[in-house]
Amino acid sequence: MNYWLMKSEPDSFSFEDLKSRPGQTEPWDGVRNYQARNFMRDDMKVGDPILFYHSNTKPPGVVGIAEVASKPYPDPTAFDKQSNYYDPKSDPDKPRWILVDVAFKADLKRAVSLDEMKSMPELSEMRVLQRGNRLSITPVSREEFQAIEKAGMRRAQ
Repeated sequence: MNYWLMKSEPDSFSFEDLKSRPGQTEPWDGVRNYQARNFMRDDMKVGDPILFYHSNTKPPGVVGIAEVASKPYPDPTAFDKQSNYYDPKSDPDKPRWILVDVAFKADLKRAVSLDEMKSMPELSEMRVLQRGNRLSITPVSREEFQAIEKAGMRRAQ
């Protein structure tokens, strides 16, 4: 089993949006970074836990738990000329862009902010906290995942 952190801007797609679709899945579409694509294509497995991270908001941070809900498959937005994610170089016979579906797994009692994550010694090596890391999808260790989940399950003081 692998563990992941996936970023989304809440104005585009929020954890609440995902949560409002109980028993359903949503495609994690529009990823246009090769390294993030490769994580989905090569490493993600159905059932892998995800830290759902809200970016480009104040404060940014982990707001809930999701899980990988499908095997990887071609991102249809790459072939849709009306989509913001259209890629004229992507070929349906040899797709360039891949996605996985995600599903709601669990609420946290509170969000774990980026600043709080930076203050946690057990997260010192976490990729999302490294200078210059802007990937929308990053692997996390089981220990990092559990530390954030534990922090998020504590009530705010």
